[in-house]
Amino acid sequence: MSRSYKIAVFAGDGIGPEVTREAFKVMDVAAQLGGFELEREDYPHGSVHYLETGELFPQQVIEEVRRKDAIFLGAIGDPRVEVGLVERAVISGLRFHLDLFVNLRPIRLFADKFCPLKDKSIMDIDFVVVRENTEDAYAGIGGIFKKGTADEIAMQQMIYSRKGVERIIRYAFEFARKRDRKKKLMLIDKANAIQAHDIWTRTFAEVGEEYPDIEPEHAYVDAACMWMVKNPEAFDTVVTTNLFGDIITDLAAVLQGGMGVAASGNLHPGQVSMFEPIHGSAPKYKGKNVVCPIAAIAAGQMMLDYLGEVSAASNIECAIEKTLCSEDVTAVNASSGIPTDEWGDRVVEQMRQL
Repeated sequence: MSRSYKIAVFAGDGIGPEVTREAFKVMDVAAQLGGFELEREDYPHGSVHYLETGELFPQQVIEEVRRKDAIFLGAIGDPRVEVGLVERAVISGLRFHLDLFVNLRPIRLFADKFCPLKDKSIMDIDFVVVRENTEDAYAGIGGIFKKGTADEIAMQQMIYSRKGVERIIRYAFEFARKRDRKKKLMLIDKANAIQAHDIWTRTFAEVGEEYPDIEPEHAYVDAACMWMVKNPEAFDTVVTTNLFGDIITDLAAVLQGGMGVAASGNLHPGQVSMFEPIHGSAPKYKGKNVVCPIAAIAAGQMMLDYLGEVSAASNIECAIEKTLCSEDVTAVNASSGIPTDEWGDRVVEQMRQL
């Protein structure tokens, strides 16, 4: 094989190892069919590793994965550990140290039966959210003063830099152009109430002048949530802040069938980037072989596409669609009645038939 890619794998906690297993089952077949190889290196870092060793996420590991071609993350989180402790160390650690400033969330409905909206079909739900991934309230500027007392104060600051805002907006314009669908880009902010968001509206207008072929649109986040439910067909490409992006992509995930099919990429174009399903670790389902791994498989598809294996990625996407359109597939969650490993087998079978 002439092409080989080094992949750092953090299977993580709960159902993470199970969905990761199925994602690589599919990707390994795609690699075999496509004439390339995935060199996987597993890292134990997650909640269980922290409980057993007391180690969160050493700088040494970050430097190691920096030299990989891509990173695959299963899921992080365990109820036995302080909420957010390991997530901030591993997920945020990778995002911030590797400057993964783009969070890319495709919202595509593969089968009409999974959409909860009345009279909406696969023709209506096909858009992409481009979320800024390194600033806003997630930058960690703030804290708690006099914790546990009557005078307790908690503060978390939203921060936006011109560099950070401009690079994500420029990426979104380029993506809308490459996507070549409706050639529209919508900025979602809350500039009418949050004065700091003026940097978003100004930058969006200025950068937009360089893209006369892309139609600029604007919506405040509350209205955008309403429109996303009322007329999702109006959306093409969306760019938004870190906090708002975190919220609206979960809403959007429901439109495409739920967390069981929703995948994301954390990107720094041209550098090592990370791919993951957006669902959590779901510890109550750990080891039961009942969860749907389609989101993880879709994350693998995004990873191969990012690595330049476009044909292999397209084959996986087509196989996912055919699998979900099967008559006996009635749900894409733990109630589907389809074992986790069977989901992977079904996608592989469809892929071999393409």
